[in-house]
Amino acid sequence: MENNKNHYYSQFPDVNVKIHTISESLRKHLFIFKTITGVFSFKKLDLGTKVFIEHMYIPKGPSVLLDLGCGYGAIGIVLGYESPQSSVYLIDINKRAIWCAKENIKLNLPSQDKKIIAISGNYFEQIISRNIKLDGIYMNPPLRQGRKDFLKILYDIPKYLKPNGSFQFVIKKKMGAPYVLKYIQDSFPDIKVDIVCKRSGYWVFRYFL
Repeated sequence: MENNKNHYYSQFPDVNVKIHTISESLRKHLFIFKTITGVFSFKKLDLGTKVFIEHMYIPKGPSVLLDLGCGYGAIGIVLGYESPQSSVYLIDINKRAIWCAKENIKLNLPSQDKKIIAISGNYFEQIISRNIKLDGIYMNPPLRQGRKDFLKILYDIPKYLKPNGSFQFVIKKKMGAPYVLKYIQDSFPDIKVDIVCKRSGYWVFRYFL
């Protein structure tokens, strides 16, 4: 039987610790990220996340934003860099991922460390405990563990968004992007969903209240 502790979506991945440093140019700025074994895409930033970051919409005014399932923090850190007036939460169940995210906030946004908050938690439990409403939720979902959890998230999203808030996410076409689009259209007829772009086999979604 496969050991689930070896997965990046485990709370405590059971793999030897090895720290890496990678650099990525994202939205015309060079970012440096510490990564670690047991965290998603630790050797290089995955293509889906790159496509998503380059095409995600970032509110122009002060906002409250969430990088859900943040890994080592690339999405949330870019949000913080591009929108320094905003508060950004980075949440992941993986304790190693949160260690990396905290280190990467220090590396890339040292003057904003009070507004960029990395916390360990399962999905929205930390948002509930803080009674936070969000202007934007951003996610590269871990669909390799199956679509069931992600489809359940779609039902929960409206509880946490402010009016006019949006949920943005990226899915590989081969991992079910067309299915997810049809599922949203059929299950949530009152919610608007746009495909922001299709690049390199990935679809970037924006789902509005």
